[in-house]
Amino acid sequence: MDSARAAHIDELVRVSAGVPSRRDSIIESSWRRCVADHKLDPTIGREPHILPQERLRVHRDAMDEFLRMARFGLEALYRQVAGMGYVMLLTDSNGVTVDFIGDPTFDNHLRRAGLYLGSDWNEEHAGTCAVGTCIATGQSLTVHQTDHFDSTHIPLTCTAAPVFDSGGELAAVLDISALHSPEPKISQYLALQMVKAYVHKIETANLYNNFRREWVVKLAASQEFAEVDPDFVLALDGGGRIIGFNHRAHELLAEDGVSPLGRSFAELFDCEVADLVHFVRSLPTDQRTLHLRRNGRPLFAQAMPPPAVALPRSHGTEPADTAPPLPEPLRAVSGGDPALKAVLARAAKLVNTRVSLLIHGETGTGKEHLAKALHRASIRRGKPFVAVNCAALPENLIESELFGYEPGAFTGATSRGKKGLILEADGGTLFLDEIGDMPLPSQTRLLRVLAEREVTPIGRTRAVSVDVRVIGATHRDLIELVKAGKFRDDLYFRLNGAVFTVPPLRQRGDLDWLIERLVADRAERDGIGYRLTPAALAALRAHRWPGNVRELVNALDYACAVSDGGLIDLADIPEPVQRSGLFQAWPEPPEEAIQEAEQDPAVRLRETLRRHHWNVSATARAMGVDRSTVHRQMHRFGIVAPHRAE
Repeated sequence: MDSARAAHIDELVRVSAGVPSRRDSIIESSWRRCVADHKLDPTIGREPHILPQERLRVHRDAMDEFLRMARFGLEALYRQVAGMGYVMLLTDSNGVTVDFIGDPTFDNHLRRAGLYLGSDWNEEHAGTCAVGTCIATGQSLTVHQTDHFDSTHIPLTCTAAPVFDSGGELAAVLDISALHSPEPKISQYLALQMVKAYVHKIETANLYNNFRREWVVKLAASQEFAEVDPDFVLALDGGGRIIGFNHRAHELLAEDGVSPLGRSFAELFDCEVADLVHFVRSLPTDQRTLHLRRNGRPLFAQAMPPPAVALPRSHGTEPADTAPPLPEPLRAVSGGDPALKAVLARAAKLVNTRVSLLIHGETGTGKEHLAKALHRASIRRGKPFVAVNCAALPENLIESELFGYEPGAFTGATSRGKKGLILEADGGTLFLDEIGDMPLPSQTRLLRVLAEREVTPIGRTRAVSVDVRVIGATHRDLIELVKAGKFRDDLYFRLNGAVFTVPPLRQRGDLDWLIERLVADRAERDGIGYRLTPAALAALRAHRWPGNVRELVNALDYACAVSDGGLIDLADIPEPVQRSGLFQAWPEPPEEAIQEAEQDPAVRLRETLRRHHWNVSATARAMGVDRSTVHRQMHRFGIVAPHRAE
């Protein structure tokens, strides 16, 4: 052991024993945490832990949209320091590097140092380091050379800052590191300021991206920068309540650590939300001033209205029958089906609450698709969405998969232990698919997670706090299972904070929209302009789809694969759909029938429906009316589609 390493270990031992040093207090506290809480041995050097591609993909997929946006900030920062030996790391909230920019000339050296895509810098096993200690404290910092706990990291200098999402939760960490640097720590001061500045840009851009259809208010202490580089940015809903903010705005408005999320704009500023119209660049900047009610601090403001949406109203003035616009992820779930639209409108009111949700529906109706849309519409977007198929997990592995385990907790346990799917979902959404098929013993432990918001991995005596939004889904009747003693009633009442039923595809009125969307998705994916012949479309319309949306997806995948030049004809449709007894080709009516239809509204409606194979959406377009009008007239005239007659 060389003398420098021996001196470093000696200092670590003394500091962990409580002896003060000249280190920054944040470094001393981290060293003590590493020894007392993480049980790390300062005499053991550790190789960097780089995740395999399949595990890295899970971490990247969980924050896919955020990654695309943050990449611009990463590249912009790298351009500022190119040629100076730095690499850029963006990690998720667990410390796993999900994006990376570095000089490929030093690729092998960077990988050996852990400055690489997929590297895990969590303080629990990497020791004191910029990313891990940033996650542990929520503070920006530089961990310079011998500040590192692990002696193998001594040559490195690393500077990191936390990136918070628009709900105030840690979303990522931006890190700038170098293999070598000047010895004085002050040499990294500029790097620290640059990282903090670009984190602010990323947070603000993320807020703009998430709330494109909402009111956004930009605030600054200086009128010169109020529009171009605001310090504080807020997003407001239609009632003037705060639904998002960048981190500086959170620090400005939080009182006693309580988030401003959900508070009225008028409570915090001497400005009614209806008066925001005066801040939409119609006045010079120096005339757009408002004040914090708490301390009278003046701020210069600019309000950005949503596209083609009315001004926000004060509380109590919004008409009861005016529903706020659905968030974009929820709008993408339906093409206008009334039953599904009502489900989405109700779900939109609960996206940012802690209420557990239960989604009911037949197999293949898109329950997981709805759960993902709820996640993307919430302030937890950018955090993990972890889906667990409770019916597919072997009964003897459910607890270890869900709750995780300590190293060597049982025969066959890995030496590193396992985090568990619930802890993987920390900060995000845990989707429990087919929850009705979970064995009773596992239901008991899951109940504790929902009740106490904590998990005890197998082999561990102390529970770990976890912040998850739980969404369950099932095609089974849970109430009947409760009566039969196959499902815990207390777990049922924990899960059903709100229950949503996804209608089966045969009952939805937006089949044409769904077909068009799925075909367009495949055209974009394959670079082929797929199109359906009238006969193929009629067959799809007439089928009852017992497998629901999943069956439709499979049918279109098959049709696209076997089609000739992208033209999907009836022969390209799977045979079960072709053979559907409900599908038939109606002959064209004689001319006298058409003339009669033009005189009698009921006959005209029936013939129009028949010509469009009883598709209400197509009929409404042909008649130039709304779908609701067609439904009302069908009810009025007693007209029932042949495939609904039973």
